[in-house]
Amino acid sequence: MAEAERIIGTPDIPEAAGAEPEQSSGPDLPDRQESTEARPRGKRRIAVLFAVAAFAYAIDLVSKMIVVARLEHHAPIEIIGDWLRFEAIRNAGAAFGFGEAFTIIFTVIATAVIVVIARLARKLYSLPWAIALGLLLGGALGNLTDRIFRSPGVFEGAVVDFIAPKHFAVFNLADSAIVCGGILIVLLSFKGLDPDGTVHKD
Repeated sequence: MAEAERIIGTPDIPEAAGAEPEQSSGPDLPDRQESTEARPRGKRRIAVLFAVAAFAYAIDLVSKMIVVARLEHHAPIEIIGDWLRFEAIRNAGAAFGFGEAFTIIFTVIATAVIVVIARLARKLYSLPWAIALGLLLGGALGNLTDRIFRSPGVFEGAVVDFIAPKHFAVFNLADSAIVCGGILIVLLSFKGLDPDGTVHKD
C-alpha cells in the first residue's frame, strides 16, 4: 500500500476525511514517519512543464521558419569551419534522419508521447522532472507540427533539419530538446527521484 501511495501520490486519507490521525507508538512510529516523508511536497509543476514546452516549441518553430525562408535552396553556411554548418534538408524519418520509410509510425509515436506526458502532469511535483518532460513535449510538438503541415502530406510531412556537425547526422532544435529531456530523465531515474517529488532507493 505504501508503494502504491509513493507512485500515484495519494494524499493522507485521515487528513482528507477530517479525522484525527492515529497515534502510533513503538516500532510502528518510524514506519509512519518514513511514509509521511515519502509523500509529495509543495505544489504541482504543471506550469513549469508547459512553460518549458512552449519555449522549446517556439524556438524550434521560429528557427525552422527562418531556415526555410533564408537557407533552403541556398549554399550551406559555415559556422565553425567545416566542423559545424547550417544546411537545410527535409527529413522524412525520425530524429537525426533514421527510419525514413516509417514516417507515419513516427508521427503516431510522437502523438502517444504527448498524450503520456499530459497524463503524467496531474501528479508532477518535481521541478527537474517538469523541465525534462517539458523539453520532451516541446520537441515532440515541434517535429509533429512538421509531420502534419509540411509536404508531401498530412502525417507524412518531412521535418526541417539544419544543424550539421561534421561526421554526424543533420538535426534541429526539436531533436536537441528531445535528447536533452531524455538524458535528464535517465539521470533523475538513476538518482531515484520520481515525478511526484519523492525519492526512493532500490
